[in-house]
Amino acid sequence: MADNDIATRAPESDAQEKPQEQPQEAAAESVFPGDTRAQEGPSMGEHCTTDRPTPSGEKPTGDLTKLGGVECYIAKPADYPHSPSKLLLMLTGGTGVKSTNNQLQADKYASEGYLVVMPDQFDNDPAPNTVDMTETPKEASWLESFKLGAASVSKKFVIDMWLARHTPEKVLPLLHKVVESAKEEYADAIANGGGIYGIGYCFGAKYILMLASELPDTVAWGQETQKDVEQGTVKKEPVLRAGAVAHPTMTYKEDLEAVKSPVYIAAVKDDPMFSEEDELTPGRRAMETNKVEHEIQIFEGVPHGFAVYGDYEDAKIKQSQAQAFGQMLGWIQSH
Repeated sequence: MADNDIATRAPESDAQEKPQEQPQEAAAESVFPGDTRAQEGPSMGEHCTTDRPTPSGEKPTGDLTKLGGVECYIAKPADYPHSPSKLLLMLTGGTGVKSTNNQLQADKYASEGYLVVMPDQFDNDPAPNTVDMTETPKEASWLESFKLGAASVSKKFVIDMWLARHTPEKVLPLLHKVVESAKEEYADAIANGGGIYGIGYCFGAKYILMLASELPDTVAWGQETQKDVEQGTVKKEPVLRAGAVAHPTMTYKEDLEAVKSPVYIAAVKDDPMFSEEDELTPGRRAMETNKVEHEIQIFEGVPHGFAVYGDYEDAKIKQSQAQAFGQMLGWIQSH
């Protein structure tokens, strides 16, 4: 089989190797009400909270401004508004709107004819910049090993406390403010594309899937359940015409079950933050049952976060990064 396993409505691809189980830590209160799974393993990793080196000589060309009172990085095609563009909502990992790499990634989509709106979904509170200290050097003493282990626990605690400040209840209203303002500010781009398109990485991927669903926000952030919806809560039209996401974090099969707009997912083989067995495969089956247009590609031999713009020494990771960008771009272009 090729390096990248493509799964599009292919039941025979369900039989995947079970990811190696991660050692469980002491139980902790979930940062999402009623949801404990985020605490059973890694919640967000180094690739979600720390940028890779920026390729030499590259500088962002967009601007920081406000839409609906929310700071956004706006990247426009060079010939906009003289040539038609389409509106693309881009949601980032934990490094946020002021990350040079995220801004350069937005610029890449703008160079392909999209007017890109990248909102500050963290309200000027990006993820703490962490260093991966989970691996203990072989020559480390018992004391050094203990310190490294304590640092790893401390890092997880800091990230989980940050996540507790950025739940769907806090993030979704910010995104809706941006979307409503963009409908007025960039009505031409939305009309030209027949709607709004979405791209999401890591943390932002979950919210692209939410915006591609028909569930009301009260269900998304836990005030109501799917059962409440079935008993009469009014469903909404998806915000997005189509979306593409890469290596989601804190994303579960229920997020995929709720999707109604066409979606593309770039996943990582044996990703501890997006389980193929527990989330991806049952979620894909639900999309097949619901007749939701989708494509899923599983990339092997790359780290979680590989698709986020940034430099790698490994040529295979660079190639996969470029491939993921091309396929995410191609998906929204074809819809």
